[in-house]
This record gives sequence, C-alpha cells and structure tokens, in this order.
Amino acid sequence: MTTSPVLLEAKELSKSFKTGERAFELFKDLNLKVKAGETIAIIGKSGAGKSTLLSLLAGLDTATSGSVEFEGAALESLNDTERAKLRADKIAFIFQSFHLLPELTAQDNVSLPLEIRQHEHPETTAKEWLDIVGLGDRLDHYPSQLSGGEQQRVAIARAFAGSPKLLFADEPTGNLDETTGAQIVEKLFSLNEQEGTTLLLITHDRELAAKCQRRLQLTNGKLEELA
Repeated sequence: MTTSPVLLEAKELSKSFKTGERAFELFKDLNLKVKAGETIAIIGKSGAGKSTLLSLLAGLDTATSGSVEFEGAALESLNDTERAKLRADKIAFIFQSFHLLPELTAQDNVSLPLEIRQHEHPETTAKEWLDIVGLGDRLDHYPSQLSGGEQQRVAIARAFAGSPKLLFADEPTGNLDETTGAQIVEKLFSLNEQEGTTLLLITHDRELAAKCQRRLQLTNGKLEELA
C-alpha cells in the first residue's frame, strides 16, 4: 500500500503577540503533518487561534518561531512574491464571509484568479465550474444579487477552478442558515473527493468536523488529535 506524501508540515510552530508590556502566547511548539489527499478539521472555541494558525500554514502570516513547509519547502525562506505565487498556483481558500469582489459578476469572480495565473481559458473554465455548483443561470449576477448560499457556491467554484493541491476552508457555513449550510457542506465535500484535493477545515462545529478523516482540537495552544 502506497503512503501519501506529506504535503504540509508545521514544525515547532509558535506565535505570540505583544500587548503593551506583556507578551501573549497563542500557541507554542505546535506540530502538524498533513498528507496529500487528507481531509482534516481543526476545531476549537472562538479565540483559540484557529484562524491565526490557518494564516501561518498558508504563509499569510509569519510565526514567532518554528517552520511551515509546503511540499518540503520552508515558507519562511520564501519572499513575499514567492509565497504569493505559491498560494496562487497551489492553494485555495473558502472563507466565512465569501470574499467576493462586489463590482464583478459571478463569472468574473471565478475567472479573475485564473486570468492572473494566465490560464488558457479562464472564462470557459469559470462557466464550467459555476455550472457544476448549480449557478449556470447566475453567471452575470453580482454578489449583491445572490443569496448567501449562492455567494458561497461562487466561492467554492472559484476555489476549485484553479485545481489547487490544498484547500483551506475557514468556517465555510458560518454565515449561512442550517439548511443552506448543509447543502454547501455536501457540495464542498463531494467536489473535494472528486478532485482529490487536500482539505484543511477550520470550524467550531463538531458535526461538520466529523465529516473529515482526521479531527484536531486546538486548546490552550496545543493541537490534540480526537478519536
């Protein structure tokens, strides 16, 4: 049986903040290995540091100490331009607040990142993915003309359109009602399985976390694997 390679790894990761004279340690010496194709949920209460951890793992923020490696390359050894290129080429995000550009249509919100990456057929690919998420009849609609669930479907289409190796989903159902949230979760996990993407899910929802292969709890600065 072939073992999947390690895609992302955090080694002895620490993050602290200075508030006035005092230093606040969010977490210390945190370790995490994410293998290619895994689905992992990181759960924890509000303020536990889940979103900060995501920012560190994605190279959006820098740790106080320790290292984050993506495909064996230490993110802290890359400059800002190199980290941005790595994210554009291999990493995608789905956020609680959708993060769509209000002045762009649904199709343009999906095609713009593809154009930046010089994709050969950005508009066609965007249309195909919006069809897949059930928004083929909403291509020319702006975010303000879409429901919350529809906006999150656009965000899902945008994430998968670039064929990422790693997908970060930060509270993807946080702004949705229960029924819509359940539909979004079903679409997210089915597409993730279909595409073979590695999924790292940040959530406080244990029911949602249970859909992942592995569940880790962030408490008092430590990651603990749950059964």
